Amino acid sequence: MTNSATSVLTAMDTRPAAAASSTAAAAATAASRASIKNLPVSLFAAVMGLSGLSMGWRLAHTEFGAVVPRVVSDVIGLFATFVFVVLAIAYGAKLLRHPAAVKAEFNHPIAGNFFGTIAIALLLQSAVLGHYNSTLGQVMWIAGTVATLLLAAHVVSRLLGGNCHPAHAVPAWIIPGVAALDIPVTGSHMPMAWAGEVLLLSAAVGSVLALVLFTMIVTRLIQHEPLAPAMTPSLLILVAPFEVGFTAYVNLTGRVDLFAGLLFYFGVFLFVVLAPKVFKKSVPFGAGWWAISFPLAAMVNAGVVYAGTRGAWLLQALAGGLLVLLTAALLVLTVRTLRILLNRRLLTS
Repeated sequence: MTNSATSVLTAMDTRPAAAASSTAAAAATAASRASIKNLPVSLFAAVMGLSGLSMGWRLAHTEFGAVVPRVVSDVIGLFATFVFVVLAIAYGAKLLRHPAAVKAEFNHPIAGNFFGTIAIALLLQSAVLGHYNSTLGQVMWIAGTVATLLLAAHVVSRLLGGNCHPAHAVPAWIIPGVAALDIPVTGSHMPMAWAGEVLLLSAAVGSVLALVLFTMIVTRLIQHEPLAPAMTPSLLILVAPFEVGFTAYVNLTGRVDLFAGLLFYFGVFLFVVLAPKVFKKSVPFGAGWWAISFPLAAMVNAGVVYAGTRGAWLLQALAGGLLVLLTAALLVLTVRTLRILLNRRLLTS
C-alpha cells in the first residue's frame, strides 16, 4: 500500500476521544498538518444520510398525514443540500490543488468505492430538490445516473482484472451496487420516455452486483481477520442492498408484495445482528461513522412504507420511533463531525 493510499484510509478515521486531553503543543502540531488534501471522499456519505432522513420524514408525512409535519423534511433536506454544496466545493478544491491525492484515492481498492457516495448524493438530492424544482431534479438525476453506471462499470472492470487481495473485500465494495439501486429509488417518477428502460437496467446491475459483492464480503468476514476498528461502522452497509432493494422493487412494481417483505425483514435481521458489533465504545469516532447513516435511513424509509401498507399500528409506531431515533443519531454525528473539523483533526493526515 502506498503512502498516499494509507493517508486516504487514515483520513477516514480520527483519534480516540482521549486525544482531546493532549497538550497544546501537540494540538498546534496537528493543526499545522491539517490540509484540504486529507479531506476524505467518504464524507459525502453525510449527504446520503441526511438526504435519506429528509426523504424518510416526507414519506412519514405522506403515510401518516398531518401528524407528521412536512416542515421537518424540508429543513433537513435543505441542510443536506447545504452540506452537499460545501463538500462539493471543498472536494473540488482538493482536486484542483492536489490531483495526485484524488487519483490515489480513486484508484485505491477500498477508498475508491466511496466515490459512489458522490453519485448517490446526486441521486438523493435530485429527489430532495425535485419537490421544489422538477427540472433541477431531473438534471441532477440524469447526472447521478450517468455517474453511477460509469462507476459501476469501472468497479466491475477493475475487479475482473484479477489480483484482488481478500482483505480488500470490505463492505464499501457494495456502494457502487447500492448506487445503481438508488436510480429506480429516486427516478420512478421521471417523465422521459427512455427512463423506464434505464430503471430496469439500473435495477439489474444494482441487484446482481450488490448480491455478488455481498457474498464475497461475507466470505471475507468469515474466513479472514476482522475489520480495522476505524472501518467497523461500515459493517452496516451490508444492510443497504436489502432495504434499498425493497424501495427500488416497490417503485418498479408499484406494490408491496411477499418478495418486498422478504427483502425488508432480512435487512432488519442483518441490522439486529450487526448493530452490537458497531455500536461499541471501543470503536473510535471519525468520518467513517457516516457509513451508518444511509443504511439506517434506507431501513427506516422502507419501514415507513411497509408499515403504511400493512396498516398495523404496532408497525407504524415502530417505524415512527425509528425515524425519531435516526434523526437523533444523525444530529449526534453532525455535532461530533463539526467538533473534529474545528479542532483540525478531520483534515489531518
